Amino acid sequence: MSRFVNAEVTQRITAFHEPRSLTDVPSHVDDHVSTCCKHHVASEGMSVMRSAERDYIDDDDEILSPEDLSEYLTEGTKEAHDRAENSPFAKDFLRGRIKRELFKLGTSALYYVYSALEEEIERNKDHPMFAAVYFPSELHRRDALAEDLEFLYGPDWREHISCLAAARPYVERIHRVGRREPALLVAHAWTRYMGDLSGGQVLKKVAQRVLKLPTTGEGVRFYGFESIHSPAAFKRLYRSRLNELEVDVEMKRRLLAEANLAFRFNLEVFEELQEIGKGIEDEVQDNGVPSHADMGGDISKCPYYAAQMAVGGKTAHVRQLTRMLLKHATAHMLLVTWVAAVTGLAAWYLM
Repeated sequence: MSRFVNAEVTQRITAFHEPRSLTDVPSHVDDHVSTCCKHHVASEGMSVMRSAERDYIDDDDEILSPEDLSEYLTEGTKEAHDRAENSPFAKDFLRGRIKRELFKLGTSALYYVYSALEEEIERNKDHPMFAAVYFPSELHRRDALAEDLEFLYGPDWREHISCLAAARPYVERIHRVGRREPALLVAHAWTRYMGDLSGGQVLKKVAQRVLKLPTTGEGVRFYGFESIHSPAAFKRLYRSRLNELEVDVEMKRRLLAEANLAFRFNLEVFEELQEIGKGIEDEVQDNGVPSHADMGGDISKCPYYAAQMAVGGKTAHVRQLTRMLLKHATAHMLLVTWVAAVTGLAAWYLM
């Protein structure tokens, strides 16, 4: 769920050699998104662009060849990456259309994936193909995800989560690779860690703003790499270690196939989350009532509009207003308070 590099920037910056983002910063925003949201999305997109440009400047002295493993994987996964990047779920997330329940489910899925990946990494940390790219303190995400889940679900979070159906084959594949073909773990680590490191900050900001998460980081620890002080420098180090691995043509081909498989697994998780999201009621805004964006532009569904009509004495709108208010917790409480006040006033008047 994290990997963000603007598509236009990617075309210009040829030295940005990690897996690119799983979503684009959109060049336009849907008409129903508020001007404020447009400003936030644009500013966050620009911050990612500036970050990518800094990486480009930092990488000027890095001489890379198409034969290098990092370049071979990047070029060979472009199509798979673009499919995941342009998935509805990924685009909706970046536009700020992420529901809290989906965010929780996505975080749970990541927990299972990273638990499997890091279990197998620890099992094979001394393997000649993996030892060079073993950076547990800098990269491992399982503990951070556990903290996020505790914040999102509470102390008994383990009792509330389960692995998404689409994530199970991903988890099973990682375990199979770790036990039978550990050299291929490199492809899974490269796909996940370098992508998360490249674009996690913009996702973190979107989630914090839209889901009203604390600015101190609770709920989004996954996106913070506290032990990496310079992402650009670390990515150069990781690429250099990757390119130093002794791999023949056949192993490079197998690593590329495994990286493409990892992208496919991620896309399938996105697709399942998108389907689940269709059955989750749209969440309310700060004041407990839906925005016009959630109503498809139909102002007759707006509580304020219905209230105005109700004041005008139109009973149909009174019923409509009541139904809408009862659907939202905050408005529900306001309605109960209003009814109690009116009842009290009537009792006083009749005394």
